[in-house]
Amino acid sequence: MKELIEKIDYYINAEGYVVLTEKYHLDKGYCCGNGCLHCPFEFENVPEPKKSLLLKAKAK
Repeated sequence: MKELIEKIDYYINAEGYVVLTEKYHLDKGYCCGNGCLHCPFEFENVPEPKKSLLLKAKAK
């Protein structure tokens, strides 16, 4: 596994959590199903009803 680079592959949000970037997800190549904030795969592996809620929130 390659070493992750801060501000490219991830960042730390105001609450202190590690947030993976869209670039990280694209490099990984698939949706993990966790409903990640920067998921570029339209949450394809997230189970319903969470998937619909995430897509609705993203559209706003």
